[in-house]
Parts: sequence; structure tokens; C-alpha cells
Amino acid sequence: MGLPTHNLYVCVEGCASLRNHLALRDYLRSHPDATRAYGGLKKQLAETFPNDIDRYVAGKAEMIAGFLTAAGMPPDEVAAILQINTDVA
Repeated sequence: MGLPTHNLYVCVEGCASLRNHLALRDYLRSHPDATRAYGGLKKQLAETFPNDIDRYVAGKAEMIAGFLTAAGMPPDEVAAILQINTDVA
């Protein structure tokens, strides 16, 4: 049996993680250049870290933090998201 082909992420209604995901989704929907850049980064990270989800996530963190800041997310929430997603063992 191989590695799973998908990563399922579940959030509780109203939590900071859900606000993060929705803010990122909405930002990317309204900024096509950001969407292309994010897609390119995700492909690069998937090739570089095909079996290391933690490093893949960490590699996206700075870009996502920039998008969330531009989307108007409070700086303390962006900082917390960045910290969580770059804490790689």
C-alpha cells in the first residue's frame, strides 16, 4: 500500500484555521496572478518534497502569510499561522 494521494483537512466552524482557509480562498479567487504564483510554488514544493508534507507546508507559509496580510487578516492571526506552519521537526 502506497502513500495517500490526498490530504484531508477538517476545521471546526468559526475557528481561526477556517478563517485562514476562507480568506486565502477568497484572495486567490480575486487575484489571478497570485493564484498562478501559488500554483507554481505548490508544484515546485511537491517535486522537491514528494514524501514530506511538513516541509511542503512550511515552503508555502511565507507566501500564504503575504496573501493573508494583503487580504486584511489581523497581524497576530497571520503570525500564528506562520508559526504553526513553519514549525518543522
